[in-house]
Amino acid sequence: MIQVINIINDIQKLSGKYQTWEVFSDFCEMSAIAISNSIDKENWEERENRYLEITKKYEKEELGVFPQMFSYLVVTLQHHAENGKLDDVLGQIFHELNLHSKWKSQYFTPMSVCNVMGVMALNNCDEVIDQKGYITIYEPCVGSGATVLGAVNTLIDKGYDRSKHVLVTATDIDLKCVHMAYIQLSLYGIPAVIIHGNTLTMEKWSTWITPLYVLHNLNNKANGAVI
Repeated sequence: MIQVINIINDIQKLSGKYQTWEVFSDFCEMSAIAISNSIDKENWEERENRYLEITKKYEKEELGVFPQMFSYLVVTLQHHAENGKLDDVLGQIFHELNLHSKWKSQYFTPMSVCNVMGVMALNNCDEVIDQKGYITIYEPCVGSGATVLGAVNTLIDKGYDRSKHVLVTATDIDLKCVHMAYIQLSLYGIPAVIIHGNTLTMEKWSTWITPLYVLHNLNNKANGAVI
């Protein structure tokens, strides 16, 4: 889609002065903070200070590129949502920019595989949703969020509403991944809690709640089943 190409081009333009991985990481973090600070007042001050810290490294004209890229991302995700097939757009951009070589040869699972995994994992979701009204998904290593999106695509195919019939709790040790997953689940309108933490040691450093999670006041439903 042309909007994805525009994001990649904008990042590459800034990469003449800054490293590509740095621009992409800053874009994801600033976007995540912008979403979070619209609904999470508890963490507002700390995240706002971090946002301002990032902006200090860029010139005024350079900073204007970031909201432009965010608008391209919103349009792209909206297009996928309207077509009923959620896609891992940020994961795609990450690989198009060849950033997997920077972050420890990190590769995100292709959406085609995630969609198949979603079908296999949610074969009994009708029964669960009939009983509880929703299904809970826990992803211990969320990456860019593709596996969650694959599961949600299965629910969409079954006729369920992603904003009402699913609750996601996801964790990743990599803060970049937390930001990527948080942005996409937020903009796709999925109630979710994204945790920056270590699933194995149970350490938790920060929590990111999506707007739909706050809107539906889902704190009492946060502990869910693993798929």
